[in-house]
Amino acid sequence: MFELFSQSYYLGRLYVMPVDDDRALMHRDQHEHINEAVYATGEGVERLDAPLVMKLESGHFPVHGDEGVPANTLAVPESLLEGTDVRNPPSLREVFLARRERARQLLEYASGWQPSRDETGGRFDADPGDGYPNAGT
Repeated sequence: MFELFSQSYYLGRLYVMPVDDDRALMHRDQHEHINEAVYATGEGVERLDAPLVMKLESGHFPVHGDEGVPANTLAVPESLLEGTDVRNPPSLREVFLARRERARQLLEYASGWQPSRDETGGRFDADPGDGYPNAGT
């Protein structure tokens, strides 16, 4: 679903559709699979329900899992779609998934959040020079 794009992002293609919700969503099983493949460190018990950090065009946002979203679909709040070129949804679009270290940076920048190992289960505390884990996820 996602392939390595750069040192900061994976690139994938998902159907993008508006949702009447205040947060972006994708199918729960896919969310957990991507979370495990991209953000998990393999050390101890890790949460697989924490949000993924994605980018559509120029906007970054957290994405949560939800059973009600079709597979291979990113359901985005209408307010986030207003400034995009998404027309006639669902529309197949390129979507960027922030790698573990980039996600940590974006969360810190956007909200001043300082992750601790307890909060993330080690998800974002890994060495930023960890290569390209799970490319081709």
